[in-house]
Amino acid sequence: MAGKLVFRQLFDATSSTYTYLLGDAQTRRAVLIDSVFEQHLRDRALIEELALDLVCTLDTHYHADHVTGSWLMQQATGCRIGLSRRYGDTVPCADLRLDHGDKVAFGARFLEVRATPGHTDGCLTFVLDDHSMAFTGDCLLIRGAGRCDFQQGNAATLYRSITEQIFTLPDDCLVFPAHDYSGRTMSSVGEEREHNPRIGGAANERDFVGFMENLHLPHPKQIDAALPANQRCGRPESGRVPSPAEWGPVRQSYAGLFEIDPDWVAEHLDAVHVLDVRQRDEYEGTLGHIPGAQLIPISELRTRVGEVPRDKPVVAVCHSGMRSGQATVILRSEGLDRVANLRGGMLLWREMELPVERQQV
Repeated sequence: MAGKLVFRQLFDATSSTYTYLLGDAQTRRAVLIDSVFEQHLRDRALIEELALDLVCTLDTHYHADHVTGSWLMQQATGCRIGLSRRYGDTVPCADLRLDHGDKVAFGARFLEVRATPGHTDGCLTFVLDDHSMAFTGDCLLIRGAGRCDFQQGNAATLYRSITEQIFTLPDDCLVFPAHDYSGRTMSSVGEEREHNPRIGGAANERDFVGFMENLHLPHPKQIDAALPANQRCGRPESGRVPSPAEWGPVRQSYAGLFEIDPDWVAEHLDAVHVLDVRQRDEYEGTLGHIPGAQLIPISELRTRVGEVPRDKPVVAVCHSGMRSGQATVILRSEGLDRVANLRGGMLLWREMELPVERQQV
């Protein structure tokens, strides 16, 4: 019996791309499918918060409309980068070359690799071990199919890929594509076999090819930038990993907040401005406050934001890191961009036995 699955579907609104995170709940081993460069901090934060060990990132194909985040994730986690073997030496950064029939294991679970060319020559579909889910990339979309007019695309080949490799799965196998432009999140094999207007119902190969060859779609806007970048697995030409902040080891949480650890702040108190957003009785109370911290309760922050110095990065703090997280949102909306939340607030600060003061303001 297959072990319990950790599953998350993530979305990038700019490119309408779905990214999928799958993990084995027992071993915490995981894979990430079709990551997006600009969403790396979000995806990394989710992996860390769920305590997952990323085995590899997988791309269903060479993307023409966005840049993959595979290289960034490899730099962050040491994971492997998986891509179709059919792309050959054009993607030297991929260290997990996949072909039809391969299995990608993550803990006690695995994904079955099915070659589904037609949109591009190297398209892959990843099928979960129990055939309950299929990650179809741009091969089979919800009520659609991937265009076939560039990157060695071929409509007849795509027809065979869908009918032989996807439509042979159980009717209740859920279909998760790489994109959807209408807000639809998933479908099923049975649904698409019956209702897909391009290849469903009684459509034969001639029907499908005639439909696909007369789409006359505009050229993908990002293709000239995306393809060369994806041949580098998303590695920037500079080779540098983008950072959320240059002034310190700031990281982004899955909630989208920028955080920094207490021990770093304690070692760099002279380089940052600490803003305490609790009430006065808390500031002067049992937990104390960080030496030199400025007190502005969060309820007063919008009207008193002009009192916050801008010559140093601002670290917001409260009891547990919740109110101060919202304080960072307020500060950024008011034009302070060098801002981070103190992770864990004063509770973690005291737990780590870092210095405090209790004198009145």
